[in-house]
Amino acid sequence: MATFEKQQCWSVLLRLFHWMFALSIVFLVVTGFYINNPWSNTMIEGSASFPMAMMRYIHFIAAYTFSGAVLIRSFLYIFGNAQEKVIDVLPITKRNINNLIVTLLQYCYISDKHDERLGHNILAGLTYLFTFFVAITMICSGFFMLFPEIPFWQGWGLMLFGSQQSARFLHHILMWWFMIFVVIHIYLCIWNDVKSPEGVISSIFTGVKFTHKS
Repeated sequence: MATFEKQQCWSVLLRLFHWMFALSIVFLVVTGFYINNPWSNTMIEGSASFPMAMMRYIHFIAAYTFSGAVLIRSFLYIFGNAQEKVIDVLPITKRNINNLIVTLLQYCYISDKHDERLGHNILAGLTYLFTFFVAITMICSGFFMLFPEIPFWQGWGLMLFGSQQSARFLHHILMWWFMIFVVIHIYLCIWNDVKSPEGVISSIFTGVKFTHKS
């Protein structure tokens, strides 16, 4: 019978980032769909309830929460613990490259071999890193649309996106990445908990994972 031991994996700050990021995405997607294509009656929009204003208000609050989460993750990529730093998920060492290959083979059901790591496996880590850069693009395009008259956002926005409409189109397209990412992320977290009793899901609440006792 395998024996496991508890090991501290995720800091409080990482867990705070996760839930800020996750919840803000939910509110941003729902309100974003409404802002893009309102489903309420135009007569309601002219009433005291004014749902478009409320949706935009919620969207902006969620956007600032999302931005705060990205700032926290930026800090942790540099100053976090060993599992939270960006260097831990880059395929630049023999161990990390091997983990990437083993994980791909396992996820494709080609091999049952599992390379145990306290932090993210390299495939997951690279996906999160890509999502981090997509998030930065979303923030830049969002603030460019929100503050087009401010010289800072106007200058960067025109340089990066060319126009408000281009920024809006990219903002909408990248939203779909987050929806796809969330579905795959939840599926693989459950899959990993079933395949390997490491406590992947509980770790984002407690910060603790389980590893084979040596």
